[in-house]
Amino acid sequence: MNCLIVDDDIICRSVIKHLVTFEESLNLVAECKNANEAYQCIETNKIDLIFLDVEMPGISGIELVKGLGQTKPLIIFISSKKDYAAEAFDLNVVDYITKPVSPDRFLRSVIKAKSLYKHKNSAFFLGLRKDEFIFIRDSNVIRRIKLNDICYLEAQGDYVKIYLVDKIHSIHSSLKSVEDKLPADTFSRVHRSFIVNLSKIDTVEGSTLVINKNFVPVSDAYRSALNKRLHIL
Repeated sequence: MNCLIVDDDIICRSVIKHLVTFEESLNLVAECKNANEAYQCIETNKIDLIFLDVEMPGISGIELVKGLGQTKPLIIFISSKKDYAAEAFDLNVVDYITKPVSPDRFLRSVIKAKSLYKHKNSAFFLGLRKDEFIFIRDSNVIRRIKLNDICYLEAQGDYVKIYLVDKIHSIHSSLKSVEDKLPADTFSRVHRSFIVNLSKIDTVEGSTLVINKNFVPVSDAYRSALNKRLHIL
């Protein structure tokens, strides 16, 4: 696995770098002292695993992970504090190690990462297919939502409403940004303000879809593409 070390403390980076050299399955691509350097490295290299500090100047480790989205590498947090463990695990990270890092504790985390890496490459991650859920920021809470629970999404100004069968979530984002994170084989844009889950369409009535007893408009620009995807007999 290609790995990256991100920590503002040069001594901590040296310790992790030393431990990495003893694990044949790891190839250290680079070490970074802040999140900005890490972003650049991830954009230009294939990174499978990141050993990541939490508290860093500027962008924190947790903020970095949130910014990487669903396609993020495997993450092992390494922090001097236990305070962030719960929030970290909500981000589906591999492990959370507190400093100082012992060789045994480091090895156990790497073994776990190798197992997840193997499953991830087989299109599975943490017991779910990698495309079965997304994470959203709802107010100050990060929530995991199963894609199959989403009926449709609606753009409203600077926000996107996500309509589930029994509830609605509102997130601060553009519809295009959300669309880029959704699997194209399941979701389809039907209007400049609407994306629908194709499996949730009940009926098509002219320029209107009925989904979970709600009406969703279909614009002329998207009607032909939608009809093809519905495989109408």
